[in-house]
Amino acid sequence: MMPRPAADETAARALRPRIRPGKITKIEDSKVGQLLTLLDHSGVPQQMEELLAGRPGPAGVRPRTVLAGLLLAAYFTGRATIAEAWRILHFRLEPRARTWLDIPAEAPTTARQCVAASRRLYRGFDRITTVLDPARCDRRSRLPQDIADAYTDAWNVPSGRQAAERLQQLANQLVRSPVRLAHKRGHLRGWRGDVGVDATSIPVLAHPASDRTPTAPVEITAGWHYSGGSGEGTFGYSATFVVAAHRRRPGESAGKPTAYPQMCVGLILDTPTVRTGRNAVLALEELSVLGVPAGTCAADRAYTGCSPENFQIPVRRLGYRLALDYKVNDRGQQGSWQGALLVDGSLACPHMPAALVQVTHGLGDKAVREIRDNQQLTEHITAREPHYLKTKQGPDARGAIRLQCPAAGPSPSVNCARRDRPRTPRTPGPPSAVVDFSDSRKRAAHPAARPTVQLPQDEWLSPPPADELPRVCSKSDITVPADAAGDLKTAKFRQDSHYLSDDWIAAYKPIRSHNEGIHGRLKGDEIDIGNPKHRPAPGQVAQTLLVALMVTAGNLDILETWLYQRTGSQLTDSVFDNTDPQPPTWPETEPPAQAGRPPPPTTGR
Repeated sequence: MMPRPAADETAARALRPRIRPGKITKIEDSKVGQLLTLLDHSGVPQQMEELLAGRPGPAGVRPRTVLAGLLLAAYFTGRATIAEAWRILHFRLEPRARTWLDIPAEAPTTARQCVAASRRLYRGFDRITTVLDPARCDRRSRLPQDIADAYTDAWNVPSGRQAAERLQQLANQLVRSPVRLAHKRGHLRGWRGDVGVDATSIPVLAHPASDRTPTAPVEITAGWHYSGGSGEGTFGYSATFVVAAHRRRPGESAGKPTAYPQMCVGLILDTPTVRTGRNAVLALEELSVLGVPAGTCAADRAYTGCSPENFQIPVRRLGYRLALDYKVNDRGQQGSWQGALLVDGSLACPHMPAALVQVTHGLGDKAVREIRDNQQLTEHITAREPHYLKTKQGPDARGAIRLQCPAAGPSPSVNCARRDRPRTPRTPGPPSAVVDFSDSRKRAAHPAARPTVQLPQDEWLSPPPADELPRVCSKSDITVPADAAGDLKTAKFRQDSHYLSDDWIAAYKPIRSHNEGIHGRLKGDEIDIGNPKHRPAPGQVAQTLLVALMVTAGNLDILETWLYQRTGSQLTDSVFDNTDPQPPTWPETEPPAQAGRPPPPTTGR
């Protein structure tokens, strides 16, 4: 067989990628070593090697080299493209760093060598996406709709879901590698475990399906993502972010510097409106395995609308306190539990005044956002407080809590004849002591200062027996399990802070602002995950890996910026050194093969 003739040099020069001689600047070995150490500590390159072991065909470029090139591209250029990775690996690395990644010592000199080197990198990335894809298909052209539907269905069968969860786990390992580094160095000591959960759109270059042709879009698992308050959708994927956040004390002013870097601690990329709640739970479950304390979890109305078995119930069982918002039609009285009214997510006295129960019914979103400017609404929300049931015992291992009547206990907040009636009359004693009205605590504790529950008129004349009263009125306490068996609305709408109260505002609004802040940070000028041209590779597997690498670079940038603003120092090689005498609390995914920095060169294929 005759060898193929050499490709024409003019034709090769017309092919991509192209070098940019005026912008070739060398990258220091120390920074390459830091990013490579971070990648190795995630355990992803090692797992990819195991998945690709034994597959037919030439090994080509190793997964470690491909992922390192993409991570370097995301960090230095804000783009996760093979073209940028190729430019960095072959033209911007020093000789020592080339040996760490098995890159030839000499850069390509001819157009044909450039094309060949880039194609090898493309094939290396293609091998990674192929082994992780549960239904590999042609991503370069539109498929007939029926064939595309068959490939899409393969993601939803048990084997497909198992492959998707493995992909999501690898993405989270990448995203959390800077988080592990921050925790190892003690930078997360100020984080109390509060998290914000939200989804943002990840648009793609592919166009949606057209009514004029019977073909599916190139991105067969993509869909329409609709942001809250927007009627215009974005075609692509939804990325569920879990963000390290914190609540403020009621009345505490904003603007104080945080005691920890507000990083993304979880990422799930999936089809929009599919498994919305379940994806958030998966990210929180992986976070809980690391030993992170469970604080308050704030989520917007997209998660409040989920089926409780897909979001609210498992989140409560993980130990998180929920801070939720409601749609206009869901505000006000939402149901009941053992006689207690469910009012805006909190259980209250069955005879809370109707005016207070319905004060938020039909309340618009603008009024909720501007509640501090509405004095009358604020006064009504404050007047609700005494009527809410009091917590007698916090959540147990299954997320169940015990609540008691507001008129019960040593410190009642209301006066109620139902609580006084069953008790044995006290023996007359000495007259009550004179109340010191200059003492605010004594004034507040006096029965005259508490509101009185207004019972039905006929109940005053003929009191019903105790066994005919609601359980919340006749028993010392009631138990509310996490799933609130038999009452879907209680399981769905119940939360741990009284809606629109100072405590709720201090928890929900700061955490939600942290979500929006990290969206803006990751969709900014330096790293923009919202620009599909910065991650053009098609397919859900490719998009998941590229977004995860960009978020990893964003997390590292957040950590570096926070450290520099706080201490004036930067991350050095010693920070990445795995020989630190103080082991991390969170277990490492994969123990490194050799201690020290920079990482040793790898040989063999």
